[in-house]
Amino acid sequence: MTLPKLFQNPFRRWLSRSGGGRPTVLVKQLHERDRRRMMKHFLTLEKSDRLLRFGSALPDELVAQYVQKMDFSRDMVYGVYNSLFKLVGVGHLAFAPKDKSPAKSVVTDKEQVAEFGVSVSKSMRGMGVGSKLFERAAIHCRNNDVDTLYMHCLSSNKTMMHIAKKAGMEIQRDYGEADAYLKLLPPNPSSMLQEAVQEQFAMFDYTFKANARAAYKLFERLPGRKKPVLPPPPAE
Repeated sequence: MTLPKLFQNPFRRWLSRSGGGRPTVLVKQLHERDRRRMMKHFLTLEKSDRLLRFGSALPDELVAQYVQKMDFSRDMVYGVYNSLFKLVGVGHLAFAPKDKSPAKSVVTDKEQVAEFGVSVSKSMRGMGVGSKLFERAAIHCRNNDVDTLYMHCLSSNKTMMHIAKKAGMEIQRDYGEADAYLKLLPPNPSSMLQEAVQEQFAMFDYTFKANARAAYKLFERLPGRKKPVLPPPPAE
């Protein structure tokens, strides 16, 4: 389904040009109101994708439990919405005291370390969604006195390995699994401004897409709108 021009983002062309010819990926912080769409995103992941994201091919019941237990007041969750207001990427940034973190071999003077996990819908692979989610998580850690960002995944997870190498993370492999660590710089006025501006742009984009989606649904229900003609059922 494509939206009529009336409901398309007026900044879409500008965003595409600023992204070097492909749509700019805008990453927004997710909240409780996004939980239902997060559930849909994770449940539509194929078995192989769940294996890469969670380390095992979780059944629907456990995926649902993971989403329901997500604590937005403790952790940071980021998402990318496409033009149809569908959640196509989710990054989960979880914080833990350094003595209880799985990244025990990392040396840090800070009280916490952060662990990052990401999933991207099949339709958006190769568009830089995972990398943008990671960058947003990293700058949040930097601005909140966390100097170590940690990722754990299967060594066969090419997407996570690509993100880790691109970010310059130190990677340790062991028995088919991999741990990656990134030491972050201290915050400065530029990094603080960068995070705030990114969220403002993403919030504008989110609001426009949500309103456009609602307006389009109302438009489709207007009297006189022609219903789509469905093809006849196949002959038995």
